[in-house]
Amino acid sequence: MSSSAPFGLGCAPLGNLYHAITDDEAEAILEAAWTAGVRWFDTAPHYGLGLSESRLGAFLARKPRSEFIVSTKVGRRLEQQAGAVGRDDDGFDVPATHRRVWDFSAAGVERTLMDSLERLRLDTVDIVLLHDPSEHLNEAVQEAAPALARLRSDGIVGKIGAGTRDLEALARLVQEGTLDVVMPAGRYTLLDQEADRVLFPLCTAAGVPVLNVGVFNSGILASPRPHDDARFEYGQADPSLLAVAHGLADLCDRHNTTLPAAAIAFAQGSPIVHAIALGAASAEEVQLDAELALAPPPPTFWQDVAAFGLIPRRHLLTLLGEAR
Repeated sequence: MSSSAPFGLGCAPLGNLYHAITDDEAEAILEAAWTAGVRWFDTAPHYGLGLSESRLGAFLARKPRSEFIVSTKVGRRLEQQAGAVGRDDDGFDVPATHRRVWDFSAAGVERTLMDSLERLRLDTVDIVLLHDPSEHLNEAVQEAAPALARLRSDGIVGKIGAGTRDLEALARLVQEGTLDVVMPAGRYTLLDQEADRVLFPLCTAAGVPVLNVGVFNSGILASPRPHDDARFEYGQADPSLLAVAHGLADLCDRHNTTLPAAAIAFAQGSPIVHAIALGAASAEEVQLDAELALAPPPPTFWQDVAAFGLIPRRHLLTLLGEAR
């Protein structure tokens, strides 16, 4: 992934994830990311009913097209709701002007992408991902993926892939042989390494690189020490998982590092991981992430974490190499 920063920007917060931000605050996030060297921006129609794409498009319209990479997603088509009142009820603090319709048909994918390109103010998009296709997997395999492959052949799409927490769905799509990349969400982190067992061997065999996202597991790894009400994958963290996170934080304290720094470094630790994306709800968070990404934990930290059985030992040498 072409970027002078060691991560891309996850743009769900630009769609008012959990709470509203102003256009000026969204601009400040994007400007801070650009200044930090971020050149990959990951968005989706789902994020704020198109608001994330619109804000990103307005910002990137002032940047040279050859200097950035945009990934967006298909599978949730936005339908306008005439006379709608109230707010969106899917985690984004935006007016409910549209509703999301699951649609992995060939026509739906093309329509969704054309709408995204309009909001992004782009003629082409670098990466398009099937977004959470699990409940519609047959349609995604039989219609959506071939439709994206045709758009790729036409030059409208650069690479095609899929993004979801569902590793079995990603595994099937990799085995179908159409995808260029996959994006597991929150499944290769300090607290959840299931992707290493289920998905990564298939990706390695097929030559399909991984774009790793959700590396803070919805917040539990985002602070030096997890809060008692910390989220794990959008819900309240289980007490046993919270205890593991506290144990990791103790090791971080012992080695003069922090839990977020360790989470960022670990997320890049597998050879099949090509890039990671981090979300940020403020310009200050972007700047902090950039500092943490450039200050990985020392080798002794990874040795201790491996000794406690908290990371796959086969990746220890890679992590030690990253730390040197």
